[in-house]
Amino acid sequence: MQRETREKFGLWLGLVGVICFSLTLPSTSVAVEYFGTTVVGLGRTVVAAILVAVVLIIRKEKLPSPRQFKSLVIVAFGAVLGFPLLTSWAMESLPVSHGAVEVALLPLATTGFAMLRGGEIPSLKFWISSIIGSLAVIMYALHLGLGQLQFADLALLAAVLILGLSYAEGGRLSKELGSWQVIAWSILIGAPFFMIPVGLNLKIDMLHAPLQAWVSFIYLAVVSQFLAYVAWYSGMAMGGIARVSQIQYLQPFLMILFATVFLDESITLFTIVIAVIVVFSVILGKNAPVSKKRALSRKN
Repeated sequence: MQRETREKFGLWLGLVGVICFSLTLPSTSVAVEYFGTTVVGLGRTVVAAILVAVVLIIRKEKLPSPRQFKSLVIVAFGAVLGFPLLTSWAMESLPVSHGAVEVALLPLATTGFAMLRGGEIPSLKFWISSIIGSLAVIMYALHLGLGQLQFADLALLAAVLILGLSYAEGGRLSKELGSWQVIAWSILIGAPFFMIPVGLNLKIDMLHAPLQAWVSFIYLAVVSQFLAYVAWYSGMAMGGIARVSQIQYLQPFLMILFATVFLDESITLFTIVIAVIVVFSVILGKNAPVSKKRALSRKN
């Protein structure tokens, strides 16, 4: 019973993480108008690095082991470097809805890497739910006329693969290093690569940006880049990487919902229908059994 409670709590933490991530694109849309793509896309990591450095020092956290450092490099490459850079470039030429739809393929990427890195074996029921969710996302993309791949599409797909690896590796590492420690150390590893380009793009007139732009940027730095990952990696560590990753299917529709609330974009009936199908696939996948690879027996 205790294990079941832990897994359910992990699912709730995963949902909190997804909700926080879903506010990222609307916040970016507001902030980028005043601060520019480089400062918004990369500067949030620099700001987050200052926050996590203070936390790590106050808590006197010990340095990761060499083996853990290798995993942290993978997490940093995906969650801190690769995904922000690729998506920032892609979203210069693609609409927000396009990015939201393709990012919805993250559960499949995460599950695939979870099998390789986390030793999880999803059941047939789990894969059926993933296929249903993926087909719904593809239908939605085709309905929007987004079926033709561009270079920006390839960048988004590469970003999804890279982040899927990062999620799986981070979820696995969270079990031994701690959820917030994983993203904290990853931010510190990635931030130095961003300082120079961010510094070159800072302008004095950015100080006069309106309050909503500053709130959006602070949200991106504190929540999207740090606290959301704490909830997300904690959820995967407690509820299982593959199972919690199913909740990501809700993310594109939460993004569209928040865009409607904060950016006055409209929601169509077709979007609602697809959202219902995706939610159904999440419920189906949530209850699907996920087994672990058996450890090799000891040699005599």
